[in-house]
Amino acid sequence: MTQHSGHEPVRNSARGPVRTLDDVDQALVHALQIAPRAGWNEIGAVLGLDAVTVARRWHRLTEAGAAWISCSPSPALAASGQGLLAVVEVDCSSGSLLTVARALAELPHVTAVEHVSGDRDLLLTLMATDLAALTRWVTRGIGAMQGIVATRTHLASTVYTEGSRWRLRALDRTQIARLAGTGTPRTDTPVFPLTDLDHALVGALSMNGRATFRALADACGASPDTIRRRLGRLFAAGMLQPRCEVARPLSDWPVTVILWGKAAAAELESVSRAVTSAREVRLCAGLTGRNNVLVVAWVKSLADAQRFEVRLAQRAPGLDITDRAVALWPLKLSGHLLDERGYRIGGVPLDVRAAGATLQNSEDTP
Repeated sequence: MTQHSGHEPVRNSARGPVRTLDDVDQALVHALQIAPRAGWNEIGAVLGLDAVTVARRWHRLTEAGAAWISCSPSPALAASGQGLLAVVEVDCSSGSLLTVARALAELPHVTAVEHVSGDRDLLLTLMATDLAALTRWVTRGIGAMQGIVATRTHLASTVYTEGSRWRLRALDRTQIARLAGTGTPRTDTPVFPLTDLDHALVGALSMNGRATFRALADACGASPDTIRRRLGRLFAAGMLQPRCEVARPLSDWPVTVILWGKAAAAELESVSRAVTSAREVRLCAGLTGRNNVLVVAWVKSLADAQRFEVRLAQRAPGLDITDRAVALWPLKLSGHLLDERGYRIGGVPLDVRAAGATLQNSEDTP
């Protein structure tokens, strides 16, 4: 086991390899996609298994990097003015792509790094506290990195759907309904300013969305009761999004396709609703710029990527696809580091404040 630049240790995902998900594994992953923090007794009761069995199954999947649970700030924070989401295209000089990609993957505010086909080398998804922090990081942070030739930044104005809503669909309606009633219910609690403790909780949960109150208390320097109350309020206000992820080769949808498109401003809402209803879609966001729609989907094959685009045109005729790419290697997803096959090998805790901190440090350097 080797250390990954001070972050979570990188593990050898080949240890105890998981090549396929059997019916029980699929049901377990689907259950955790619906209720990521539900207790093992609750999960087991829905699946018809005992708690020890489901816990042991989950441990095996996580140890092999086949599945994991993360957590990230929700779009509600951006809507309240507490941060923003951006997509950055990066062009690299010859021979520097892997070095640049790995350096970017180490940054806690860069939530995703993908080596993609087409007119850009890398596609980044990142969070920043505000436009000033984003602008300064793009110009003085990433702009000063060796091996980067050019960047193009696009702001996400609205996120219509994202990866926490994607499902394997291994459970029946009754099981889904039972799981939907677990966890902290969403209430009318308004979004509130994040404290240092909240940011620490986001970082800890981003690496293990099932972390216990005691583990979170130890990581964040607070009492378990304080953590319980704080998390309850964060979840009730819809400010956090836990999600269960599965390695792409195990999902039967191993190819990630990225589409950029245009829709008339008056039709953007209706077009996006039509796009998000497609099972393959993992992300649909409104962007500022020449292309105002970004779609990320998981499909069965490269041939299916073309068929998906045809199906999407039928579903959302108001969307004009202008560019497309395939993710050749998603190096990082929601803070988690992946190998070339898509298995988890480590992680970098998320911190939306890091862009500004990185910039301040760079400015202080003579």
